[in-house]
Formats: sequence, C-alpha cells, structure tokens
Amino acid sequence: MFRTEIEPQESPVKISYKSKILTLGSCFSDSIGQRLTDAKFNTEVNPFGTIFNPLSIFELMELSLERSEILDAAILKRDGYYLNYKFHSSFRAKTKDTLHKRMEEALSKVGQLIREADFIFITLGTAWIYEQMKTHMLVANCHKTPQKEFNKKLLAAEEIVPAFFNLKEIINQHNRKVQFVFTVSPVRHTKDTLKLNSVSKAVLRSACHYMEDMASDVRYFPAYEMMMDDLRDYRFYEKDLIHPNEQAIDYIWDQFVQTYLGNEDKELLEKWKKLSQALNHKAFNPKSGGHQKFLRNTLDQLKDLNGHISLDKEIEQIKTQLK
Repeated sequence: MFRTEIEPQESPVKISYKSKILTLGSCFSDSIGQRLTDAKFNTEVNPFGTIFNPLSIFELMELSLERSEILDAAILKRDGYYLNYKFHSSFRAKTKDTLHKRMEEALSKVGQLIREADFIFITLGTAWIYEQMKTHMLVANCHKTPQKEFNKKLLAAEEIVPAFFNLKEIINQHNRKVQFVFTVSPVRHTKDTLKLNSVSKAVLRSACHYMEDMASDVRYFPAYEMMMDDLRDYRFYEKDLIHPNEQAIDYIWDQFVQTYLGNEDKELLEKWKKLSQALNHKAFNPKSGGHQKFLRNTLDQLKDLNGHISLDKEIEQIKTQLK
C-alpha cells in the first residue's frame, strides 16, 4: 500500500433530500456546494462569494441577522466601481445605492436561509487577516488597495472559537435545529509562503477541533486531511499546484456522501446519477422511434423519482422533446 487512506466515519446526523443546506466560506465550499446542487439537494452555495478568513465569514453571518452601519463605513471606490471591504469583489456597482441594494439583498437572503437551514457548511481558508490601519477595521477583501494600508495578522484559535460561539448563540435564537459542519480548505495559500500557510492551516484545524469538542451540533469533515494525507500527490492538483483537481474533489465528495447520507438517500442519489446521464444523452436522430421510446422511459423514471427529489424542470425538458 502506498496510501494512508482515511476511512469515512458515518455522521450521527444525516443530510436528506428534505434538508435545507447553506455553504459559506472559501472556494472549497463552492466545490462541495456545487456537488450538492448537482445531486439535487436543496442547497444555497456561497451567496457572499469567496470569503477566506473565519472572522469575516462570522461577521457577515451575524450582519445577515443583525444589521449594522459598518457596511457603509467599508465602502470604497476603485476603477469607477463601488466595492465594500466586507464583501467579495463580485459585489460591485457603478453607484453606492446599487451596491448597497445588492449587499442588502444578499444579507436578507442569507438571514432567511440561516433561519431555515438544517445544515450550514463553513469552509475556513486562512487564519491570516487584514485590518485597515486607519480604522482598525477587519476586511474580507483588500480590493487591490495597497498593502501598506493594512496590518496583516495571524489569528489564534483562541480568537476564532469564541467568535464562532458568539455567532452560534445569535443563530440559535432564530434556529435551534441547525447543524454546523466545518471544513478546512485544502487549497494552499502559497502567497503566504508554504511555511506560513502551514501555520495558518494549523490554527484553523485547532479551532475546528475545539469547536467540535465543545458543542454536540458542531462537526468537522476532514477534507483537508484527505488532500494532505491521503491524496498526497501532485496528480491530484490543478496545473497551478494549489487547487485540488476534479479527480480529488470527486474523491472527497464520495467520502462526504458516505459520511452524511443515509442508505435511502444514497439510493436516491444513485438513481438520479443514472437519470442525469440519460438526460445528457445526445441523440443522433431525436425523432426516431428508438429515441422517443428512450425519452418516454426516462420520463417515467423521472416521475417516479419526483416524489423524493425535485425534478419538475427535467420532466418539462423531456416533455418538450416528445412528439
């Protein structure tokens, strides 16, 4: 054996096709969130865009439930666009009012999602944070402002853990059933140097350990360990040697399924995978009798599964192809 495999450990709480799921954080939450969406789970994927450090993630979550004037204080203008230091660069607009409207819409949406969520998945990317020197304000994104205007600081686990539990207390006032699942992103922040990236990930991993240890509704999924200790080979990385490639994410997703899905939902997922492949089938002659029979058979299977998974869109898609 030339691998140290990490055996998936079944979670005592399970995701089902009835679950409402929210993913937040670094770009790895996009990857897992998209897999959940493709698998037809009720998932909202990273509505704030990519946010790397835990305090900024927690701050935006809190703002979605309890507004603050801090949003206005964080606005800047660059290259003809208004942006906000608390938000991802995808939140930009030609006017302050338009930017403010977009931010408010995102916060309102996430606030409602948090109130209704069964699971919130949070991926932590880095323990390095930036504070604006002039105001001592924490920023989630520097938006290409010169680095000399910021202090770079390494968080300690002792700062991350209480910040989360303060947030959790607020969330639980609105939603007591929600389960929190943390991951540490396997994406390597090489701009911080490999040495300092390792320090950063160690802080995040320690914080996750203590958060899980201190609350029964907080769990950790070892995506970071799977990448670093199991798939420890550059063939599992993109060409930049920083991001996990499709094969690696598929492997981690399979481990995720084994951990968080019960047998019934695993069976539903397998049925959907086969139907999804059928829906992607390109017919040489769409009007032929053989293909029309294939479409009717697929439609019947979609209707059977529609009671468990929302497939109205796919059913209508097939109906438009039938003669």
